[in-house]
Amino acid sequence: MEFFADISNRVFVIGPIFILAGILHFIYPDKYIKVMPEYIPNHTAMVFWSGIAEVAGGVGIMIPALQTISGWGLFALLLAVFPANIEMFVKTYRSKKRPILTLLLFLRLPLQFWLMYWVFMAAELGL
Repeated sequence: MEFFADISNRVFVIGPIFILAGILHFIYPDKYIKVMPEYIPNHTAMVFWSGIAEVAGGVGIMIPALQTISGWGLFALLLAVFPANIEMFVKTYRSKKRPILTLLLFLRLPLQFWLMYWVFMAAELGL
């Protein structure tokens, strides 16, 4: 765990994770559109802009001058997309077709908070 004690190591792990996640929005937009809650307008645009935000945040968190603003942006993004993660779990659970996927999506929910913590620590966000 010494590896993660150094800020430079943390940002160079979390940054690429968000870059890859953002890129996936452009490769598989339909998968993201399907899980968007109905009350959110313009699903296609939201998937596009959230992909842009993830890529930009992932790059920004690795640049010292942008770490703080990128960290807060990624933190806010993780909070904002949490309803879509809940929606994805609920839709899969209700379908009763894929129990393993349902379990994985359920386990993903607390992972979102761990990612928020990781971003908070990597960007050295202080309150």
